[in-house]
Amino acid sequence: MMIRAVTAADIGECVKVIRESFSTVADEFGFTMENAPRFTAFATTEERLKWHLTGEHRPMYAHFENGTIVGYYSLLLQENKACELNNLCVIPPYRHNGIGEELLKDAFKTAGAFNCNQINIGIVEENKVLRKWYESFGFVHTGTKKFDFFPFTCGYMEKNLDVTGTQL
Repeated sequence: MMIRAVTAADIGECVKVIRESFSTVADEFGFTMENAPRFTAFATTEERLKWHLTGEHRPMYAHFENGTIVGYYSLLLQENKACELNNLCVIPPYRHNGIGEELLKDAFKTAGAFNCNQINIGIVEENKVLRKWYESFGFVHTGTKKFDFFPFTCGYMEKNLDVTGTQL
């Protein structure tokens, strides 16, 4: 098992991992293509991910098991030495084995390498299990926002890092 940077050749497999991973959230909370077409499980496409990689130059990383991608995350570099963690996910058969934690800790290091001292994340506010998981790594809930195009509330969290990306 290993985590490495995503290349353009990996994009198709990353899309499958993201869609499969987020579809369990959609199923759990009743999100469908009809009531939440912009939700990650439905809105992630190869074109979109290629743009994130080549147009926005987002750092993207995948966790590989026997040459197959089973987990993923990306960072959107923001102003004021902050970054946004996007699409951290692990496909269902590989969950509860510490891969998500490995990916998150890798994201802390990667953020530090880009001189970010804060990581922001948006989650489905109603997903209390996920919120508690992020809080266990030092993320603090900072607010919520309701969008007309989502049947859920977006929750926002952040975590401060030192310049090396380690947890404070």
